[in-house]
Amino acid sequence: MFSTRTVALVLAAVALVPLGGSARAVPPPARAAPVPVPVPVTTVPAPAVPVAPSGRAVPAPAPAGTVPAPAGTGPVPVVPSPAGAEGQLVPGVPLGPEQPWQIDTPDQALAPKVYRPTAAEDAFEPRDALPGTYALVEYVPLDDAVTRVLCSTRTGPYQRGVERWLKLRTDGRQSAADCMAIRAFQQQQGIRPAIGFAGPVTWARMQLIAARKNLDPRKKCPVRTGRVACVDLDRQLTWVRKGTKVVFGPVSMRSGRVVHPTRTGWHTVYWRHKNHVSTLYGNPMPYAQFFDGGQAFHAVYGSIHTTIGSMGCVNLTLGDARRLWGVLRNGDRVYVWGHRPGT
Repeated sequence: MFSTRTVALVLAAVALVPLGGSARAVPPPARAAPVPVPVPVTTVPAPAVPVAPSGRAVPAPAPAGTVPAPAGTGPVPVVPSPAGAEGQLVPGVPLGPEQPWQIDTPDQALAPKVYRPTAAEDAFEPRDALPGTYALVEYVPLDDAVTRVLCSTRTGPYQRGVERWLKLRTDGRQSAADCMAIRAFQQQQGIRPAIGFAGPVTWARMQLIAARKNLDPRKKCPVRTGRVACVDLDRQLTWVRKGTKVVFGPVSMRSGRVVHPTRTGWHTVYWRHKNHVSTLYGNPMPYAQFFDGGQAFHAVYGSIHTTIGSMGCVNLTLGDARRLWGVLRNGDRVYVWGHRPGT
């Protein structure tokens, strides 16, 4: 009797002997090429469209590179930034490259082509901004806006400045007491949504109120016999004085961002173009008054109270830019100092 082990060994030896040949190893069969396994693709639903303070959904954005629609064609569209963006803010709405109307695009360092506009061109006034363009709508965290919280527990980007202005404990952290104090100020000033979040609109409003009481506490803007346009980057304010008399402002403004700062020091208004359009980007720059290369005072058709700065210009509301146009002239001096918060 052969044992089971012996039978197994004999069968293995036979397998090694091909027909008509000697005993040699039979190569193992070739491996089949691996078949790629399809990776399931998860579709992330688009974030909910934020609801404006009026209760109406904010419409979809215009294609990138387009300019704001003419007056009477509907509200300026706004959409949320991509889902998951860390620290994204929305004024009831958002910041980001998908909002071309929120981003200033001047000629930056490249001086524009200077020419003398015709009388007919100068007689044409830039179009008016749409109603509500400059409303005091605060940029708030997306989840706070969607859930419509009454009091935000989040620390805002201007927390320390707002705490200091309200004479709260300046620790840069949001507390229940901080939120209630900030919310009361927002309600008093008509800032929406009034949820106690220390955003750029709230901070800018505080700077403007303080400046109306004490315009230049550090005596930064030089006094000259002629007109001097003062640009305070620290507080994001601008005004014009002639001698010791203030002949314009103060008004809120928006200066250059980190990579495109508004250049400090002395400058001179060298060209004024009421209906200027950026020669690089094709965007309107109403009531443009150039003082350094492609940097100018000019209006924007969008909020000037954003955490992101301009591309170097001093941005104003249309009304403020129009009034400043009536004050400054070619040859007037401009003095810029400080640093935009966050830069």
